[in-house]
Amino acid sequence: MSDIAQRPATELTAMLRERKISSVELLQLYLDRVARLNPALNAIVYMDADAAMARAKEADKALAAGQSWGPLHGLPMTIKDSFEVTGMLTTSGAPELRNHRSPYNAVAVQRLVDAGAVIFGRTNVPLYTGDLQSYNAVYGTTNNPWDLSRTPGGSSGGAAAAVAAGLCGLELGSDIGGSIRTPSGFCGVYGHKPSWGLVPGRGHIPGPPGSMSETDIGVFGPIARSSEDLEMSVNILAGPDPLMGLARPTGLPATSGKPLRGLRIAAWIDDPICPVDRTVGDQLQALLDSLAKAGAIIDDKARPDIDPRRAFATFVRLLMSVMATGFPEHVLARFLEDAKQVDGKDTGFAANSAIGTTMSHRQWLSANETRNHMRARWTEFFRNYDVLLCPITPTAAIPHDQSPNQRARQITVNGKPFSYMEQIFWAGLIGMALLPSTAAPVGRTPSGLPVGVQVVGPYYGDLTTIRVAGLLREVAGAYIPPPGYG
Repeated sequence: MSDIAQRPATELTAMLRERKISSVELLQLYLDRVARLNPALNAIVYMDADAAMARAKEADKALAAGQSWGPLHGLPMTIKDSFEVTGMLTTSGAPELRNHRSPYNAVAVQRLVDAGAVIFGRTNVPLYTGDLQSYNAVYGTTNNPWDLSRTPGGSSGGAAAAVAAGLCGLELGSDIGGSIRTPSGFCGVYGHKPSWGLVPGRGHIPGPPGSMSETDIGVFGPIARSSEDLEMSVNILAGPDPLMGLARPTGLPATSGKPLRGLRIAAWIDDPICPVDRTVGDQLQALLDSLAKAGAIIDDKARPDIDPRRAFATFVRLLMSVMATGFPEHVLARFLEDAKQVDGKDTGFAANSAIGTTMSHRQWLSANETRNHMRARWTEFFRNYDVLLCPITPTAAIPHDQSPNQRARQITVNGKPFSYMEQIFWAGLIGMALLPSTAAPVGRTPSGLPVGVQVVGPYYGDLTTIRVAGLLREVAGAYIPPPGYG
């Protein structure tokens, strides 16, 4: 039975429909695995097993009566602890929200419930989802199932660790600076960052509970064990917020269905602005070599007509303008002082962070205009290429580092120190342009840590990036469980 827990959600839902396993049996299997495996990981930090078991029993009764709730009928899953879920705590890792319960599901959560999901628990996040690691004062630290001394990433670190460890059937994450893609890469699973606006964010914290506005750059999407799981989930999640009208498309353009042979792939797997560690770069180069042998057309010199340094600076400014909405006054005051000291020639993360946190609405409009010019150039770029492949982060999963000043932290790239915050360059380059990106596992480092890649496509090209991520299995292999979690 244990191998069933690690099967993709699409296989599990087929087994449920065909009554090869019941929802009650599958839920109990996951609950047993959580009891046995989760204490070392701390990925799932809150559960309501009784309510989930009651729903699983109802799912089984409905199926026996010939009724279908939808494509996820009876599938047990967990939800990142930043989405409001009726009857469950939603803390977003914040002590001041440790008792917060919402009477409503987040829009994305409700769509999963309406499709038949059985939600039994919550997965860990950093404080207000604001870190590349997942730890907080409410629930503590989440560890990576591939190496407990390392982080599973953030902010959807608990979600990716739970999927990788086979503790749930599917997960829902969020991403503003790589928060789906980084944990997926660090844990060796699949994750999809949708095109901005494709999946409604109402009911996600941050913003504050009760927020109605969509967050710039921030998106909401699935983490899973196969590309087919991602496609199924995105088709469930996509569509406008019903309270905001039907201004956005309710469906996605179909993928071209091209095989690997003849696929036009641009490859941007390293850059002096954010150098990639050889242990990761070697795996990405091996992927390109294998794709070329399979008949894909690889262009490793292709780049959109943008200045990547300016693009990253624009991302940081827009990102921090979002993050600043939740900062207390004393933190804003510190950033105001920092902004006064910024040298006009300084393009580093700290300088752009201070500017983004404190900029006026007029300055934001200017940054947004810069972004839209770059978006137009990305559109032109994808007229010549089906997808772009690029790194998720410059390294594989990093060791835990909970020193309080994030900006002072460092990671090691090719034996040299590198800024902790600037490792979001690759994620930010894509996120700032609001493009879809699918994270896919493509290999492991010499020490055995997973290596992932971003498959990036044009705006609303979500089904194409997901499908190409699936095609990579032909040359890079499929998802494999971490040792001891099979």
